[in-house]
Amino acid sequence: MDEDRARCAMQIILHAGDARLKTMEALKALDSFNVDEAKRLLESAQKDIIEAHKVQTVELQREANGETAEYSVLLTHAQDTCMTVYSEMNIAEHLIELTEVIDKRFKAIEQK
Repeated sequence: MDEDRARCAMQIILHAGDARLKTMEALKALDSFNVDEAKRLLESAQKDIIEAHKVQTVELQREANGETAEYSVLLTHAQDTCMTVYSEMNIAEHLIELTEVIDKRFKAIEQK
């Protein structure tokens, strides 16, 4: 793998890793029903995963344009990390929505 492709793979891993950390922080914010903080963190994670996808898209376009690329475990790992984090973010988004509904119900019960 050439140095440029290795750099791209590492950028994907780093952006996806940042998104994963923020997603985990968002889920931890739900422990205390801090839905606003969880949403803020997940929104920030979205920006990171978009950056990872942009780098990945450049690599895919290069190959689609005929640039020969040898198989790379590093790039495969980067793409796998990106997909996995994206799935984690989807689950976190659902859990945030669910927590928001539960919190509203608890508050309604408390007001009675």
